[in-house]
Amino acid sequence: MILCILQARMSSSRLPNKVLKPILGEPMLWRQLERVSKVKSIDKIVIATSKDKSDDIIESTFSGSPYQVFRGSLDDVLDRYYCASQKYHADHILRLTGDCPLIDPNVIEQLIEFYLANGFDYVCNTEVPTFPDGQDAWIFKKALLEEAWRESKLPSEREHVTMFFRNNLDKYTTGSFENKIDLSKHRWTVDEPEDFLKVEAIFKSLYPSNKEFTVQDILKFLNDNPDIDQLNESFLRDEGLIKSLKNDF
Repeated sequence: MILCILQARMSSSRLPNKVLKPILGEPMLWRQLERVSKVKSIDKIVIATSKDKSDDIIESTFSGSPYQVFRGSLDDVLDRYYCASQKYHADHILRLTGDCPLIDPNVIEQLIEFYLANGFDYVCNTEVPTFPDGQDAWIFKKALLEEAWRESKLPSEREHVTMFFRNNLDKYTTGSFENKIDLSKHRWTVDEPEDFLKVEAIFKSLYPSNKEFTVQDILKFLNDNPDIDQLNESFLRDEGLIKSLKNDF
């Protein structure tokens, strides 16, 4: 069983409450889930949020929706994932983050196919960045998550679910899912107000006529609208991870 665990919280330091900011009348997180739900290989989608009071609104917002809400540790995200995987009896875990509302279901589907066809323990499309920032996905066997949960000691390994795998690549059979064309310069994630403005503009332009717009559709729109494309070009990729790694020492 492939369990998609999508981590989300309200207490983002750079853009608080971003996951519920409205896009075309629905929370940003709903827009992402709407896209992820098109991935046929996924058996169940779970929103993994924290037990912190600030995240009560995430649970209430998605109560009665097709998506399960699991609540765990705020800071130990690895523990949150492990406990969710135990509850829902996963064989494989697809990890997604709630700051990627433009993620393309086709990218996820192809990543899963690559993982299963080659019998890898762990596959991601971020180790060698070739997709736009905001198309990030990771998939791994439940046994790896259990090992990481038992052995991870560094703060970055507890906060960033797959960091233990990255630190121990020689222990596993791993695959890097890469795009044919390097599109890593593009930033479609949402961490800053400018990121949100860009994503909102993309949805407003593409969604009404094509709810399942793709990476190629976005690229064409941004090529035709360079002013929108440049809204967030000053920000670095993986700023949150860089900050977290500094806290290990």
